[in-house]
Amino acid sequence: MEEQLHVSALYDLEHTRAAELLGSVTYPWEALPQIKDFILKIGPTLGEDFVLRSENVWVHKTAVIYETAYIAGPCIIDAGTEVRPGAFIRGSALIGRDCVVGNSTEVKNAIIFDNVQVPHYNYVGDSVLGYRSHMGAGSITSNVKSDKTLVVVKEHDESGDLEIETGLKKIGAMLGDYVEVGCNSVLNPGTVIGRHTNVYPLSPVRGYIPENSIVKTGNVIVTKK
Repeated sequence: MEEQLHVSALYDLEHTRAAELLGSVTYPWEALPQIKDFILKIGPTLGEDFVLRSENVWVHKTAVIYETAYIAGPCIIDAGTEVRPGAFIRGSALIGRDCVVGNSTEVKNAIIFDNVQVPHYNYVGDSVLGYRSHMGAGSITSNVKSDKTLVVVKEHDESGDLEIETGLKKIGAMLGDYVEVGCNSVLNPGTVIGRHTNVYPLSPVRGYIPENSIVKTGNVIVTKK
């Protein structure tokens, strides 16, 4: 049961420059405290296709950055990615190839795989978004519990209950590859969503959601046919 939460069960590491970091941990949230140092390590090695836009901010020459976007370091923005007007990238963000960081979207301490879209009014904090995942307009990753206690990742299924203590106060969401999150959904702290799963709009989501599932209104979870 626990293996469903492993990096290997959620992500194809061929689609991120963070493969070395994620490949060194068991659970994806274990990489969160290391993102900043990892970016500072690989940033200077990226080569002539990247421009040092400001201190510790490496941007690929083919990326499109609108003038009103704010980007703090350390940060890497890879080839073909578009950062739209009003985007707020607060640092410790590794953003992959051909991504969209949209208007009024805020990103901090996150790994965003290739071909990911967070295009409208999203908050992505202390999270890992897998290959070709997509967050609908207004959907957010809530990364701190209301009582400010440490985040526990929970999994419940027919074989029993599992709770993993993370030791971290801030964890947003771990989205597997090809996850679709509907508009105005809230992913509660420590949410883990398996590959190829769809979340209906306006959904509050928590704990582990199995791969190839649909999260319907009322937190009803069904397996895709």
